[in-house]
Amino acid sequence: MSYIAIRMLMGDRSKYLGIIMGLTFASLIMTQQPAIFVGLMTRSFSFISDVGLPDIWVMDPKVQFIDDVKPLQDTELYRVRGVTGVDWAMPLYKGLIKARLTNGNFQTCNVIGLDDATLIGGPPEMLEGQLWDLRRADSVIVDRDGAKEKLGVKGPDGQEIPLKVGDLLELNDHRAIVVGIAKTTRTFQSQPVVYTTYSRAKNMAPRERKLLSFILVKAKPGVDPEDLTRTIETHTGLAAYTQRGFQDLTYNYYMKNTGIPINFGISVALGFLVGAAIAGQTFYSFTLENLRQFAVLKAMGAGNGTLLMMILLQAFIVGIIGYGLGVGLTSIFGWAMRNTILSFKFPWQLLLFSGVGVMLICLMAAGISIRKVMTLEPAMVFKT
Repeated sequence: MSYIAIRMLMGDRSKYLGIIMGLTFASLIMTQQPAIFVGLMTRSFSFISDVGLPDIWVMDPKVQFIDDVKPLQDTELYRVRGVTGVDWAMPLYKGLIKARLTNGNFQTCNVIGLDDATLIGGPPEMLEGQLWDLRRADSVIVDRDGAKEKLGVKGPDGQEIPLKVGDLLELNDHRAIVVGIAKTTRTFQSQPVVYTTYSRAKNMAPRERKLLSFILVKAKPGVDPEDLTRTIETHTGLAAYTQRGFQDLTYNYYMKNTGIPINFGISVALGFLVGAAIAGQTFYSFTLENLRQFAVLKAMGAGNGTLLMMILLQAFIVGIIGYGLGVGLTSIFGWAMRNTILSFKFPWQLLLFSGVGVMLICLMAAGISIRKVMTLEPAMVFKT
């Protein structure tokens, strides 16, 4: 009976391909759109992930996400260092400063000021130069994507010339020499990231009474970071989060205060509905055209259970093929977009998500057809 079910399914080539195309479209949308959404949300806290050495981030209690910087007084650093269980605590500056390029254009950059002595909080990977080159006068390190794109200039022939080691920038009218190129994860705003020392960043930044953005803390061996965050909050009145906690804070802010989840949710829902409509209608039409064959099988003694298994097998086959094609197209899309500004992250959970979606579409399509077959009278085969 399985062989007969497969032959019936593939006998009408146009409807067979129509069902697969509908399921492929649904699988593609339910995989590709969430992958872009996950990539976009991951970028919202990418800077936190790149700074992997500290256990705890300390900040003003009113901070809502990583880019919502509310500066602290420098004296807060010494208060945090005095808390029991703190191994070390280092300052970090994070702010937006305009850079003037060699062609006179301006570009807003995300400037990161690292502790002068330890340089803790630096980029995760250096492509050119060394991190300690920041100790040279007027030195900065630029992320690779920013150097290639927004900080690059056009040459006489119109070709884009990327920023490279040895080039000069002006950051808020302060001279800066590029001493290194770093590999970092793109941020949510995709602004160029410029690293320098904390004292130099304070000189470059616009004049404010308070300039300390965050305090990076390492817990002593054997001290639980979660317990230490509560201790720091109790003794200083500041907010303290583990790296994971700060990521969650940022992620939840974007989820609650932007329309991104709704927009992507609508796209996924439309993909599901369109795929279900195409597959359901085509599968039902296919079943109607094959009612005489099902009636013959019933007349030959095939029970409803056997016919049910045949329809489910047909739905399973087109579901697997459509799902595989959709996931394959999503993978090709992600590979093609890997070096572009588009965010794309494809965790294994999305395979389960789209797989469940395609399975539901197949069950819905099969359910419509099953009722018609179950109520079928075998005598219809003898009707002209």
